[in-house]
Amino acid sequence: MTRRYALIGTGSRAQMYLEALAATHSDVGTLVAWSDPNSGRLDWSAEQNPSLGDPRRFDPADLGDIVREEKIDSVIVTTPDFLHAEYVAAALDAGADAIVEKPLTTSEEGIRQIAEAAERTGRKVTITFNYRYSPRNAELKRVIASGEIGDVTSVHFEWVLDTAHGADYFRRWHREKKNSGGLLIHKSSHHFDLVNWWIDQVPARVFASGGLRFYGAENAARRGLGERPARGSVDAAAGDPFALDMRTDEKLRGLYLDQERHDGYLRDKDVFDEGITIEDNLALIVDYDRGATMSYSLNAHSPWEGYTVAVNGTKGRAELTVVERGIVATDESGGTVVDPSARPDLVIADRARPESESLVVQTHFSAAREVPIPVAEGGHGGGDAMLLNDLFRGAGEDPLGFTADWTDGVRSVVVGVAGNASLVSGQPVTVADLDLGPASSAIRDAR
Repeated sequence: MTRRYALIGTGSRAQMYLEALAATHSDVGTLVAWSDPNSGRLDWSAEQNPSLGDPRRFDPADLGDIVREEKIDSVIVTTPDFLHAEYVAAALDAGADAIVEKPLTTSEEGIRQIAEAAERTGRKVTITFNYRYSPRNAELKRVIASGEIGDVTSVHFEWVLDTAHGADYFRRWHREKKNSGGLLIHKSSHHFDLVNWWIDQVPARVFASGGLRFYGAENAARRGLGERPARGSVDAAAGDPFALDMRTDEKLRGLYLDQERHDGYLRDKDVFDEGITIEDNLALIVDYDRGATMSYSLNAHSPWEGYTVAVNGTKGRAELTVVERGIVATDESGGTVVDPSARPDLVIADRARPESESLVVQTHFSAAREVPIPVAEGGHGGGDAMLLNDLFRGAGEDPLGFTADWTDGVRSVVVGVAGNASLVSGQPVTVADLDLGPASSAIRDAR
């Protein structure tokens, strides 16, 4: 049976869903209606996906009416993060299920709003944690679940974003914490979900430290960078490795540069200007309900991109090391891939630090062994294609629990919410003390 979909928000991330409904999954899903406050972005998306036909356009405020009038089965929410809760709740209350990009939301209020709507309606909310599906992350899940390293006692997790991908969060709407919740929520909710999923424990207390130490006007002045162009898509910014020139990228030009006349949104602001309110260096200690502790760090101005995870257990240790890009290098056009995990096929290799992934397990008094990782192609370690298949065709057997619902979304985002509160107070924050409404019991009973 073909399901009827509505989509709200047609920025970069939405294109994955549009392409799926236009081609690979068009036999099981139809885009009936879509919305974006920028009409030019809708026009461009329609041109790129002509087989979508002519979905009905609607004002975001009319989402509930559209769900009822068009008999929508599911609403796909790919808007800026701070709007997720509003549109998820509206979809549920109107009688549709919701599919929402991570993070689930950005605040205690947003968590309550979604939890109350889910409890009130009984409708399904799916959050798209594509990194669960990446074979390297799935293999670590299998190792831990097998009991080979025993009961998990601690996790060390370091993620480094390079000066192309990391810098990008400081060019666009994410740079304001009121929009994204900062990297602890927008980016790190991926990572916190992985840990929750890997070790099957629930975060209980969070202590955070960090700040804006590289990007932003004050840091630029301190390092004597001097006057800079306000944006990247101008001749004056040519040759600047921190500038994003959307004129050289067909997708960015079509989605953003050519559409500025409609709403004035600038996708390529200078990463060293005023108005940035998120952190670029972050460190956390997270205690879990069954005794494990995580040390976590995120850096957004590294020369290479990837992550390392070490999981200690009562019988041994598992170590996952991933290099997604070893060097930020420009191609013949002078540009570089912004997100190497989304487009690994376009990453320029570095011989000294090649793209790689390895999973090593060592039990007590035994030699280390390397766990083979199945080869996967495509965005986010091969996770995007598998995620889309489960979303549109159903998960079927799911022994590792790839699919995630709103309670999983809450369990990941509360680490960032508590972390942000800890950054303000300078004190550890207990998750049980957050005002989460019905989500409090949902987290407790998630297992």
